[in-house]
Amino acid sequence: MAGTELEVELKCSICMSIFTDPVTLTCGHTFCLDCITKTWKNQEKGESSCPECRHRFKTKPDLKRNMRMCSLANSFRVSVHVQTGIFCAYCIQSNVPATKFCLHCEASLCVDHVLAHNKSEEHVLADATTPWVNKKCQLHNKLVKYYCAEDAVCICVSCKKSGQHKGHQVLTLHEASEKRKETFQNVLKRLTTKRKGTKKNIQHLQTRRKELQEKSTGETVRVAEMFRYIRRKVDDLEKQVLSEITQGGERVLLQVSNRIQQLENEKNELTREIHHIEELCNLTDPFTVLQEQILNSVDYCDSENGGNEDNFSEDYEVLAEDYLDKGLISVMLHKGLNDIMTDVKVDGMLYAQQPSDLSLDINTAGYNVAVSGDLKMASWLDINYQPPRSQDSFAYCQVISTRGFCSGCYYWVVETAESGGWKVGMSYPSIPRRRSDQSLIGMNDKSWCLSCSHKKQYSVIHNSVETSLSHKSLCTQFVIFLDYKTGRLSFYELCDPIRHLHTFTATFTEPLYAAIWLFDAWVRIGQ
Repeated sequence: MAGTELEVELKCSICMSIFTDPVTLTCGHTFCLDCITKTWKNQEKGESSCPECRHRFKTKPDLKRNMRMCSLANSFRVSVHVQTGIFCAYCIQSNVPATKFCLHCEASLCVDHVLAHNKSEEHVLADATTPWVNKKCQLHNKLVKYYCAEDAVCICVSCKKSGQHKGHQVLTLHEASEKRKETFQNVLKRLTTKRKGTKKNIQHLQTRRKELQEKSTGETVRVAEMFRYIRRKVDDLEKQVLSEITQGGERVLLQVSNRIQQLENEKNELTREIHHIEELCNLTDPFTVLQEQILNSVDYCDSENGGNEDNFSEDYEVLAEDYLDKGLISVMLHKGLNDIMTDVKVDGMLYAQQPSDLSLDINTAGYNVAVSGDLKMASWLDINYQPPRSQDSFAYCQVISTRGFCSGCYYWVVETAESGGWKVGMSYPSIPRRRSDQSLIGMNDKSWCLSCSHKKQYSVIHNSVETSLSHKSLCTQFVIFLDYKTGRLSFYELCDPIRHLHTFTATFTEPLYAAIWLFDAWVRIGQ
């Protein structure tokens, strides 16, 4: 075995030094006796586990010295330390290589003398191979024995008593090292909690991905079965709809897969950071501990989502209950099938139905609104026109339908004038009727609408919140799609291709009626 490989085999994974008094656990891993004893002391009461493989022992195993590993470690030390010329100060008869250096005694110690050395806190042990220059004060050329907490530097006794650190909060190296280890332990706990939350999030996303895959497959099969009842002339339409379903599923699955990969990378980074800090917490060399920085880990743990297992809202925003755009699919079917649409209702496979009895309620028409004889069109009259009034009439130029929807999926076509302004949408029957801003469609929590201004600029309005859309009007026909159960109200431009404009999501609590507001324009509902 090469020297480097042998050194790796002879290193304790806790202190990262060559074994001192090595013992082997029943799981097969070997550690320094002092390292494993301290590790188990820091673990929870009644728990004893291997720091390397995490195997838990029901009862704490007896620690027996591994003589073969001890012999190999001693031989390796001799081969290494003879070259450095650092020998034990107490082995007078012969030059025995030193493995540790006592900062209090200012003496190098071999393996045997380390075991017999004073174990009090003031006798701080460091690696014998650490350069002396790192252990000496550059101002007074004395060994450093203290740590200035205010300036975060190691100092000697002269610095403490009469130097620039006089009067500062000063700790022994052992005390400072233990405090730093406490900080590492706190960071370790937060990183472990963060990793646990990340792992749980990955599991949730994997489960959701499977559900999305099954749903995408199921919807594809249903649509394929429906198209088996349609003539050859709709083959191209079948491919178009199936493609939309598949692409919708693939888009969501891609987002979920990308998020899972991101979280996997984050988990791996957390694992590497945890291992690194675990190694620091088990080091016996205070210089290595004090010189190590963990600012990145602390910042990472103190981030907005650090350590919160239940903070999954960012991941689930993309995972709507029904990710398929049923409105778009239904509109595509309507445009392609036209008259034969009603013949395709096999086992209720249609995504939505077009209500044949949707008409306007003339009793709700407000000022300057004229309703056609077939109750399908509302027109704005540029005269002081006042329709017959009733207790249901609006004080403004708007009108709602005679029929409301409290379940199912429906869509209908709306045709508008090329000029003027209008709003189309849906409203609860309890919308205010008297003259006030709260009675206008979209200006309350009882109505939702798509609005088009005289400048052909789209916006959507609900509860007095208006959101402008990025593109201008391109056509005069629109589709309104309602899925009452899932709380989705969508608007589409009936152009080629059909374009989605906006979708409201809400929990509907009353029946929804088609609603129209207009000024210097007309709007027709129906096919």
